[in-house]
Amino acid sequence: MPFDCGSHPLSQEYSPKQSADEFMRRSELEHLIRAAGSIASDSEIVVIGSQAILGQFPHAPVALLVSAEADMFPRHHPERADLIDGCIGEGSSFHELYGYYAQGVGERTATLPEGWQDRLVSISNPNTNGITGLCLEVHDLAISKYVAGREKDFVFTRELARHGLTQPETLLGRLRNTAVPDDLRQIVTARIHRDFPPQ
Repeated sequence: MPFDCGSHPLSQEYSPKQSADEFMRRSELEHLIRAAGSIASDSEIVVIGSQAILGQFPHAPVALLVSAEADMFPRHHPERADLIDGCIGEGSSFHELYGYYAQGVGERTATLPEGWQDRLVSISNPNTNGITGLCLEVHDLAISKYVAGREKDFVFTRELARHGLTQPETLLGRLRNTAVPDDLRQIVTARIHRDFPPQ
């Protein structure tokens, strides 16, 4: 039976976004986790996009939070990611009302180091209403950005380094445990060194 977005209380206790801020707050990510879990009937939602930074750093610098979307998938029912997209994705009534949205993605959307699942950072509080958000650890998140290599990814990793949220030794260690071709590994190594110039 198709999920009826209107039949679930996805927006209880939340008010439309009052400001025109172009960044996402921790409470807004919690709202998305709560809604996504309800939509997918899954108690755990994995957050793999840039907004995953809010798991480990609830008050992360605004420069790291410029996206209005959070990439996520249901941990136990990843095939239901499309339901999330349909109900609270870009252009949905949820997006229009609140000014932020979730993008349902696949498990393999991001290239991540071995063991990343063991390092996930949990978000679970009354705002998530029994749903646990599982956010990438900052160095795993950074590796996915270095590998993706878009301009916005370079801005993101540079800001992580500038604010002291990532360490080059840890990044290089994670890269060694990431399945990428040798030529890309060399490129990513150079990208990491570029963010941490010698003092």
